[in-house]
Amino acid sequence: MISQLISRAFRARAFSLLLLFALPGCSGLVNLPGSGPAPDLYDLTPKSSFAPESPAVNVQLVIEVPTAPRGLDTDRIALRPAPTQLQYFAGSRWSDRAPKMVQTLLVESFENSGKIVAVGPQAVGLRSDYVLKTDLREFQAEYFKPDTPPEIRVRLNLKLIKMPDARIVASQNFERVIAAPGNNTIDIVNSFDEALGKVLRRSVEWSLQEIDRTATPVRGG
Repeated sequence: MISQLISRAFRARAFSLLLLFALPGCSGLVNLPGSGPAPDLYDLTPKSSFAPESPAVNVQLVIEVPTAPRGLDTDRIALRPAPTQLQYFAGSRWSDRAPKMVQTLLVESFENSGKIVAVGPQAVGLRSDYVLKTDLREFQAEYFKPDTPPEIRVRLNLKLIKMPDARIVASQNFERVIAAPGNNTIDIVNSFDEALGKVLRRSVEWSLQEIDRTATPVRGG
């Protein structure tokens, strides 16, 4: 008799718990993984204006996905409260991993220049005359100054490789630091867009100059 009472009590308790997690809107669902609000997604823009004296080049260029430190190889928007510490903004993310987003913006910026025959990411299988390898070394908001909005730092290392002998013909770093006008997310994202935009512009102009220099046969001599 006692065992039957215990069994019925156990079944009643189990049924109550089942109802708690099955009914929509119950507080029991609030803490389940993935039940929080979706993060806000942000994207950056390619460059569309370049120095008019940039040379036109008759080549095909492949742009590889930038390498990046593990802390930047993510869709999370990075910040540094101190030079040795990396954190992320809560509730906000890039629309893609930062290196993949930068690759896409580089391709679009080269296309917008109108100065190159063909350009594409490595994945499309384009036959390349040149390959552009990049390393995303800085891509974060820095809160090193107390009681002020952050500075946005973007630094990209470029290596231009001539094919088919896979020879590095030029290498350069481009860095830009922009002080955000405020601490709200839009001001910070717009400052990322400005800093990266200046790096993209210099990257395209430099690459076109170096391709023109190394692709054109030396006359005379």
